[in-house]
Amino acid sequence: EVRLVESGGGSVQSGDSLSLSCATSKYSYSSFCLGWFRQAPGKQREAVALLDSDGKTIYGNSGKGRFTVSQDNTKSTLYLKMDNLEPGGTAIYSCASTGLPLWVKACGLDSEFHNWGQGTQVTVSS
Repeated sequence: EVRLVESGGGSVQSGDSLSLSCATSKYSYSSFCLGWFRQAPGKQREAVALLDSDGKTIYGNSGKGRFTVSQDNTKSTLYLKMDNLEPGGTAIYSCASTGLPLWVKACGLDSEFHNWGQGTQVTVSS
């Protein structure tokens, strides 16, 4: 099972930037789908951004425009760069993996993510 550990959350002011990291354990396959999600207080969890082992990125509505998902060259750490944060960005941010290679299920917003990190809190004040 893939292990995921997020870091980098904190309290920032509106308009600030913040980068999150997700350290991943070794995959059983070289093919994978990873994603960043967030859950604000009283709201459902939503997809922010996905990245697969082919380098394809997909952004959810909450991540379009000001968020950038990337991975390091060793493919062991997933990043989320968040620019011009707004108070609506206050949430617990979690990274997740489908746990499946792309030949079984292509990476998409309709994918089921089975492995989750513990999450990191991001608080944006006005």
